[in-house]
Amino acid sequence: MGQMSAFLKIEREVGKVRSEIERINDFGEFHERLSLNKQRNQAARCMDCGVAFCQNGNMISGMMSGCPLHNLIPEMNDLVYRGRMGEAYYRLSMTHSFPEFTSRVCPALCEAACTCGLHDEAISIKENEKAVIEYAFENGLVEEKTPQVRTGKRVAVVGSGPSGLAVCQLLNRRGHEVTVYERNDRVGGLLRYGIPNMKLDKSVIDRRVKLLENAGVKFICNVNVGKDIHMSELKKQYDAVVLACGASKARDINAPGRDATGIYFAVDFLTNVTKKLLDSNFKNVPYELVKDKNVVIIGGGDTGNDCVATSIRLKAKSVTQLEMMPQPPKTRLESNAWPEWPKVLKVDYGQEESIYKFGKDPRVYQVTVKEFIKDKRGSLKEVVLISLEAKKDPKTGRTAMLPIEGTEKKIPADIVLIAAGFLGTESYIVDDAKVEVDARTNVKTAIDGHKTSVDGVFTAGDMHLGQSLVVRAIAEGRACAKEVDEYLMGYSNL
Repeated sequence: MGQMSAFLKIEREVGKVRSEIERINDFGEFHERLSLNKQRNQAARCMDCGVAFCQNGNMISGMMSGCPLHNLIPEMNDLVYRGRMGEAYYRLSMTHSFPEFTSRVCPALCEAACTCGLHDEAISIKENEKAVIEYAFENGLVEEKTPQVRTGKRVAVVGSGPSGLAVCQLLNRRGHEVTVYERNDRVGGLLRYGIPNMKLDKSVIDRRVKLLENAGVKFICNVNVGKDIHMSELKKQYDAVVLACGASKARDINAPGRDATGIYFAVDFLTNVTKKLLDSNFKNVPYELVKDKNVVIIGGGDTGNDCVATSIRLKAKSVTQLEMMPQPPKTRLESNAWPEWPKVLKVDYGQEESIYKFGKDPRVYQVTVKEFIKDKRGSLKEVVLISLEAKKDPKTGRTAMLPIEGTEKKIPADIVLIAAGFLGTESYIVDDAKVEVDARTNVKTAIDGHKTSVDGVFTAGDMHLGQSLVVRAIAEGRACAKEVDEYLMGYSNL
């Protein structure tokens, strides 16, 4: 695929990124695109490697390697190289519901498994994908056609995140009548409120939702299934129900002083910021949330990084990001061989902005909060940190990051954002649906299946897998849609 031996002649190039001095003053997307000619050159680098690990999409050593959607990546790259962008879009859309989302927020599992990346820099698959889908939108190629024939079957989808949207897209195409219930005021779930606008502009979600609505999908917002309406009612009204509610039960930090004012879950903070921006059409930036305050973020993942970037845009006085685990190596260890996901040090956009703004990386490794210290009014003023080391827990016998007594130190903290991950599904919806859950509180199904313990009820996405990636949620939604279709019709052509 691509141009023979181009990977030896053409160096990897990606779209420019707006400078930190410019981008920290707004919430606009900051990754720009290459010209079409330059993108064709990048697609030419695809190696015709014989075994396309990039589209494998399987678990290796507990980590996903390659694209879980099994996108036909070498074929797409070849079509981009040849300038046949319309055909590249149709090839990509065979396996992918929403390339406009993943080409912005996916960590590019495909590139980590690229054969060219074993000894050189990987093919810029993610940017090739973005070029394809944006070309398709700009040229009117992206459609959601209203089915000419309806099956008479009705399906309710609970949750409008990436998995819920993928489910409703395919089931509507099949001819079923699909209604999506969303507890928030806008469609999108994690895409809308869990990811900041500078990573995924919300107009990108709106244009896709509009296509789905025009094709017959009905979206009902501000309805919380399990509270405002119960599953028993949905089961009476619909032939099948899909639970795609995410894994939104945030992991807490249970340390003394946790009741102090000024401690928030990261997802609540990011939701609050995005909602205020959208409600005012980006005219009212909520500086009052963190301006001139010392912000401490507990958690070193993508959500923690998003909190760093958001706090900088809101004029925080300082930003510190706490990471329990040791600092990753700069290059792969022998124990982390290709094509596994590379567990190496990554400086993301939030950390880049912190280095620009404050002169240092915000991350502090192998520490956690031992105590939250309040002032006389009950407001947070400091946190006590304690260093950690890896050793066997005497209670469990497992290796864990345990505190080192005598290493405590205080740092100022007016705001703490807890970005320590999620524990699984919120209990109220599980209890209301009466579905079985596993030990991790994910909804239980057969292996590689999506049917729950309740007849006619299915699940997909993080609610099924636990906290994961947007690309895996979309893959889950597509697989679930096929299973629902087989349940309703006895067979499926999805």
